[in-house]
Amino acid sequence: MRAIDGPEFDAKAFIAAGYNACGEAYSAARAHTPVAWLALVTRRLPRGAAVLDIGCGSGIPVTHHLAQSFAVTAVDISLGQIERARRNVPRATFIHGDIMNLTFPQASFHAVVMLYTLFHLPRDEQPELLARIKQWLKPDGLLLASLARTSHHGYVEDDFFGTSMYWSHFAEADYDPILRQAGLAVIERRKIGHSYSADAKSEVHPLVLCRPMSG
Repeated sequence: MRAIDGPEFDAKAFIAAGYNACGEAYSAARAHTPVAWLALVTRRLPRGAAVLDIGCGSGIPVTHHLAQSFAVTAVDISLGQIERARRNVPRATFIHGDIMNLTFPQASFHAVVMLYTLFHLPRDEQPELLARIKQWLKPDGLLLASLARTSHHGYVEDDFFGTSMYWSHFAEADYDPILRQAGLAVIERRKIGHSYSADAKSEVHPLVLCRPMSG
């Protein structure tokens, strides 16, 4: 782990380049069937609901599963991953870009899914993204998001599927006030493992299901 902290470091370009380089290996290692806890959100949605998938990667398995029942818009910063996702999930709509540079109309989505994604975004931007998500959700919408357990402003690891990768995150307890400030109330919590199958039990991440707060 190498700490990274400085305005000269372009985290977004670094992440995009990393997934462009390792996307094939990362996608091959991922489980190809959706995990049971995805039902936390899917069982609450009507068929055809509008769902935003932030950090969709290659689209397998999450976007693919969502697209069987819902109208999915999926975003990823890696062009290589978006190209894979378009081949893997032709029924979804894909956008290549930084989520912080995108806008959607207010109350556009019944649900937002953001798995193994938030901790790639520089943490100074995370409260703003969560506040935007609240605006993008319908009043009775849902956010399913994985968080982090520990706090680190920003760091790089050089052993991520043969390339280097960047992370930045708050501690788990710190996310509760951030979510409340963004106007999101946690209604369920889980603990989940890696998003790829080989190490599914070797790492634990908090998972939260949230609804927009009224008012």
